[in-house]
Amino acid sequence: MQSALGAAAPIPLFNPLRALDDPREWAKFGKPAARGPDCWESSLLIEGMTCAACSVTVEDALRAVPGVVSAEVSAGSHRARVVWLPDRVRPSDWLGAVQKAGYRALPANDVFAREKRQVQTRQALWRWLVAGFCMMQVMMYAYPAYVAQPGDLSPEMAQLLRWASWVLTLPVMVFSCGPFFSSALKDIVHRRIGMDLAVALGIAITFVVSTAGTFDPAGLFGREVYFDSLTMFVFFLLTGRWLESRLRDKTAGALEALMNRLPDTVARQLADGAFERVALSQMRAADVIRVVAGESFAADGVILQGCTLADEALLTGESRPVRRDAGDEVVAGSHNLSGTVLVRVDRTGDKTRYGEIVALMQEASTSKPQLARLADRIAKPFLFAVLLAAALACAFWWSRDPGHALMVAVAVLIVTCPCALSLATPAAMLAAAGALAKGGVLVRRLQALEALSGVDTVVFDKTGTLTADALALGVVRVRHGVSQTQALAMAAALAHDSLHPLSKALVAAHARQGAPNPWQATQAEETMGQGVCGQLGPAGRLRLGSARFCGADGVGEVGQADAKDNFGDEPRVYLSDASGWLASFDLHESVRPDAQAAVTALQAGGIEVELLSGDRAPAVARVAAQLGIQYARGDCPPQEKLDLVRAMARRGLHIAMVGDGLNDGPALAGAQVSFAFGQAVPVAQARADFVVMGDQLMAIAQTLAVARRTMAIVRQNLWWAGIYNAACIPLAVLGWLPAWLAGLGMAASSLIVVLNALRLSRTGAVPGAVPGALTSAVAPV
Repeated sequence: MQSALGAAAPIPLFNPLRALDDPREWAKFGKPAARGPDCWESSLLIEGMTCAACSVTVEDALRAVPGVVSAEVSAGSHRARVVWLPDRVRPSDWLGAVQKAGYRALPANDVFAREKRQVQTRQALWRWLVAGFCMMQVMMYAYPAYVAQPGDLSPEMAQLLRWASWVLTLPVMVFSCGPFFSSALKDIVHRRIGMDLAVALGIAITFVVSTAGTFDPAGLFGREVYFDSLTMFVFFLLTGRWLESRLRDKTAGALEALMNRLPDTVARQLADGAFERVALSQMRAADVIRVVAGESFAADGVILQGCTLADEALLTGESRPVRRDAGDEVVAGSHNLSGTVLVRVDRTGDKTRYGEIVALMQEASTSKPQLARLADRIAKPFLFAVLLAAALACAFWWSRDPGHALMVAVAVLIVTCPCALSLATPAAMLAAAGALAKGGVLVRRLQALEALSGVDTVVFDKTGTLTADALALGVVRVRHGVSQTQALAMAAALAHDSLHPLSKALVAAHARQGAPNPWQATQAEETMGQGVCGQLGPAGRLRLGSARFCGADGVGEVGQADAKDNFGDEPRVYLSDASGWLASFDLHESVRPDAQAAVTALQAGGIEVELLSGDRAPAVARVAAQLGIQYARGDCPPQEKLDLVRAMARRGLHIAMVGDGLNDGPALAGAQVSFAFGQAVPVAQARADFVVMGDQLMAIAQTLAVARRTMAIVRQNLWWAGIYNAACIPLAVLGWLPAWLAGLGMAASSLIVVLNALRLSRTGAVPGAVPGALTSAVAPV
C-alpha cells in the first residue's frame, strides 16, 4: 500500500570521494598550479601498483578525464601529480577514474596513508612467511623422489608425498598468491596487460599441471608434479618484492621524512595563560604555542620566551644544531633539541619555508626522467611480446610433451618480467635525490640529474652567490690622535639603530671584536641615503655617512682622492666631528668561505667556470681574480645574462647556471640546468632544477659528482637488465630453465638493480664534499 507521503525516493549511496570536492579541502593535498591561475595541482599516493605498466595505466586513466590537463605517476615512489581545471572537473571525478582502473588514490597528506602502508607491509610479511614455511615442507616431501633409487619408494608412499605437497601448496595459492591473482583479475576485467598477469598465469598453469599429475598420473600432462618449484618460485618472488619495497622506501625516504616532520597537534596558549592541545590545522598566525624538547616546530615564528638548540639540517643544510634565543626566528619542520620555548606563530601551512620545500620534494618524487618514460612505455608492448613468446614456445613443445610444454611457457612468462628494466632509472634517481636532500640540496626535477651529468660549464652569479650578503670591514684610516678601535666604536654607536647595509657592517665589525662599546649615541637622526648624525657624549655631535654628508671633501688628511665615496669601486664610510674628518672605513664584499674550494673542485673535474653579474665590472673582476675565474663579465642586466647563456648554448656548451634567484630568473630558465642558491625558494619553485638550502657552495660540486655517478649506475642497471633478458629468454624457450630458477632470476634481477641504485644513498652529506669529488665520480662504480 502506498503511504500518504507517497513512494519513498531512493537514497543515493554515499561517495566518500565527494568530500574532496569542497574547495576548502583542495589545499590539504594540492596548490594552485604554476602554469595558470585557472589550474590546480594535486598530489596523490597510488595503492595497488606493482610495475611500470601500472603507472602508465593510471596516467592514461587520469588523462582520459575531461578537465585533467596533465598527470604524472612515478612507479618508483607510487606518487602522482595531477593538474586539473576546477571549472571543468572535480577531484571525485579523476579519483573515481583511478578507482575504476582498479587502483586506489589517496591524498598525499592523508593522515591514514602511513598506517595503511604499515598494514600492507605486515600483510606482505605474513604472505612471505607462509610461503617460506610451506616451501620448506614441500621441499622436504619432494626430496625423497629426487634421491630415491628404483624400488626405494612404494607407489603408495610416493602418492602420499604428492598429496601432502598438494595440501601444503593450497595456503600458498589461496593466501600468499592472493595479490597476484587479484591484480591479474583486474587486468583481465579492464582488458589490459600487466606484469602480474604473466606471473599469475605462470603460477596457475604450474598448479594445474601439478594437480593433474597428482589426481590423474596417467592423464595428458603425465605424472610429473612441480609443487616444489611452484612454492619456491612464489617464495623467491615475494622475497624480491618485499626487499624491493623496503629498498624503494629507503631510497625515497627523504621525502617521507620531510613530510612527516610536523606534529599532529600543538600546545596553544589560551587567553588565561593555560595551554590546550589543538590539531595542526587549527593553528593560526599570531597564536602562541609551546614547543618542548624533542618536538618539531610546527610553524615559522619567533621565540618569545626560552632558549634552545634547533636541528635545521633538512631545511637549511646546516649540519650542526644552532642556538635559538628569545627574539630569534625558528622555521617549521626543524627539531627543538634542548629546551622548552614559547613561539609566536608568523606563518603556517604552505606559506612556511617548510611548505615550499615539501612542494619541491613532491614535484621531484612524481617527475619522470626521459629514460624512465621510455621504459614505462616499452613495458606494455614488452609484456605482450612475453605472452606471445610463451604461447609460441608452448606450441613448439606441445607435440613432444604437453606437460613439459606448459612448464616451458611458465618459465618464459616468469623470467622475462620487465621489472629490472622499469626500475633501472627511477630507482637510481630517487636514491640520488634522497641523498642530496639529506645534504641540503633539493632536486626539483629528476631529469635534471641526467642533464647535469653532461654539464661542461658552470656560470655563477656574484652577489649573494659567490659573495656573502654582508659587507666586511677593510682598511680603517683615522685622524692623528685617534685609534682605529676608538673610531670603530664611535661609528658603531652611531650606526646601531640604522638599517642601512653599511651601518650593519660597521656594527657587526665592532661586535666581532668582543669588547663592549663605551659610546652611546643620543638624539640620533638618519638622513635617508646620506648618513646618521647624533650626540656622542663628550665627543660632541658626530656624523657618519658619505663624504659630502660628513663634510670630508678634500679636507685635511683625507685628500681629494681619499674623499671619493667609492674609491677603488668599494664603498667607503666617513666619520667626522666638529673639527672635520675623523676616520674613514673601507668596506668590501667578502667571498663565501668555501667559494675558492668549490671553484677549484669544479675546475679540477674539467668544468669551465664563468662569472656573470649585474654588479659593476671592477667589483666583478676583483672577485673573479680572487677565485681564479678566467672569464668574468659585469654590468649585465637580466636580459643580457640570458642572451649570453643562450649564446654559450649555441656554441655547443652544456651550461649550469647558479644564482640567488632574485634577478637571475631568466638566466636560470635559459640554462640546461639551474641552481637557486641561498634563500631563494619561491623563485626556485618556478625556475630552478636544484635548490641549495644552506650556504655551502661545495654543494654545487658535490651535486655534479652525484649526477655523474647516478647516470653511471643507470647505465649499469640498463645493461644488466638487457643482458639478463637476452641470456635467459633463449634458455627458457629451449626448456633449460626450470620455473623455480626462472623465479629466482626474476627476483634477483630486480634486487640487483635496486641494490645497485641504493649505493647512491651512501653518497654522504653534500656540504662535506672534497675537491676530488668530481674526478672520483667518473671512476668505475
